[in-house]
Amino acid sequence: MFPNLRAEMARKGLAVNEIAVRLGGSAKTLHRKLSGKSEFTRAEIFKIRNEFFPDLSIEYLFQTGRNQNTA
Repeated sequence: MFPNLRAEMARKGLAVNEIAVRLGGSAKTLHRKLSGKSEFTRAEIFKIRNEFFPDLSIEYLFQTGRNQNTA
Protein backbone atom coordinates (compact mmCIF):
# COMPACT_ATOMS: atom_id res chain seq x y z
CA MET A 1 0.00 0.00 0.00
CA PHE A 2 0.97 3.63 -0.51
CA PRO A 3 3.65 3.05 -3.16
CA ASN A 4 4.05 6.77 -3.84
CA LEU A 5 4.66 7.56 -0.18
CA ARG A 6 7.17 4.73 0.06
CA ALA A 7 8.93 5.90 -3.13
CA GLU A 8 9.15 9.48 -1.88
CA MET A 9 10.49 8.27 1.47
CA ALA A 10 13.19 6.35 -0.39
CA ARG A 11 14.04 9.36 -2.59
CA LYS A 12 14.57 11.50 0.50
CA GLY A 13 16.31 8.74 2.45
CA LEU A 14 13.66 8.82 5.17
CA ALA A 15 13.40 5.78 7.41
CA VAL A 16 10.12 4.60 8.90
CA ASN A 17 11.63 5.19 12.34
CA GLU A 18 12.32 8.84 11.55
CA ILE A 19 8.74 9.53 10.49
CA ALA A 20 7.30 7.50 13.37
CA VAL A 21 9.22 9.56 15.92
CA ARG A 22 7.91 12.82 14.40
CA LEU A 23 4.38 11.41 14.57
CA GLY A 24 4.88 10.44 18.20
CA GLY A 25 4.44 6.73 17.58
CA SER A 26 6.46 3.60 17.02
CA ALA A 27 8.01 2.21 13.87
CA LYS A 28 5.86 -0.91 14.29
CA THR A 29 2.68 1.18 14.24
CA LEU A 30 3.81 3.09 11.15
CA HIS A 31 4.70 -0.18 9.40
CA ARG A 32 1.14 -1.39 10.10
CA LYS A 33 -0.28 1.79 8.59
CA LEU A 34 1.96 1.62 5.54
CA SER A 35 0.91 -1.98 4.93
CA GLY A 36 -2.80 -1.14 5.26
CA LYS A 37 -3.37 -3.12 8.45
CA SER A 38 -4.21 0.10 10.32
CA GLU A 39 -5.42 3.46 9.05
CA PHE A 40 -3.65 6.81 9.16
CA THR A 41 -5.48 9.52 11.03
CA ARG A 42 -6.26 12.73 9.20
CA ALA A 43 -3.80 14.55 11.47
CA GLU A 44 -1.03 12.06 10.61
CA ILE A 45 -1.65 12.43 6.89
CA PHE A 46 -1.35 16.22 7.08
CA LYS A 47 1.68 16.07 9.37
CA ILE A 48 3.55 13.68 7.04
CA ARG A 49 2.79 15.83 4.01
CA ASN A 50 3.51 19.18 5.70
CA GLU A 51 6.71 18.16 7.47
CA PHE A 52 8.30 15.83 4.94
CA PHE A 53 6.72 16.42 1.50
CA PRO A 54 5.24 19.95 1.39
CA ASP A 55 5.63 20.15 -2.38
CA LEU A 56 3.52 17.01 -3.01
CA SER A 57 -0.23 16.51 -2.80
CA ILE A 58 -1.92 14.35 -0.22
CA GLU A 59 -3.81 12.62 -3.02
CA TYR A 60 -0.53 11.60 -4.67
CA LEU A 61 1.24 10.54 -1.48
CA PHE A 62 -1.61 8.46 -0.11
CA GLN A 63 -2.78 6.71 -3.25
CA THR A 64 -3.04 3.01 -2.66
CA GLY A 65 -1.92 0.40 -5.15
CA ARG A 66 -5.59 -0.27 -5.90
CA ASN A 67 -6.51 3.23 -7.01
CA GLN A 68 -3.47 4.47 -8.89
CA ASN A 69 -3.99 5.97 -12.30
CA THR A 70 -2.25 4.16 -15.10
CA ALA A 71 -2.59 7.01 -17.61
